[in-house]
Amino acid sequence: MPVLELVRIRVLALLSRREHAVSDLLSDIGIEPAHLSQQLAVLRRANLVVARREGSAVHYSLTNPDVAELLRVARTILSGVLADQAELPAGLRAAETEGGPQEHEAGGS
Repeated sequence: MPVLELVRIRVLALLSRREHAVSDLLSDIGIEPAHLSQQLAVLRRANLVVARREGSAVHYSLTNPDVAELLRVARTILSGVLADQAELPAGLRAAETEGGPQEHEAGGS
């Protein structure tokens, strides 16, 4: 996944907890201000976040609490996928030890 998409996901994850000032997002994410500004603009155009000005500070929040729920569900799904992938090499090693791949070759087509 490209780095910029990860930045947008990280911004949404932070905003799913609470509203953040841009300065807070910068320190939490650790990218250049211009890059963060670009990614926030992408999220605004997608109607996922909204900006609110307070004095000289700009604060961002999610436009809809369902975005936080979507992130939670995605995290759950991806955690399951990653857990399955972690188990896969062990399963393949066990199959090789038991002669699994050779049996398929011997069975022929």
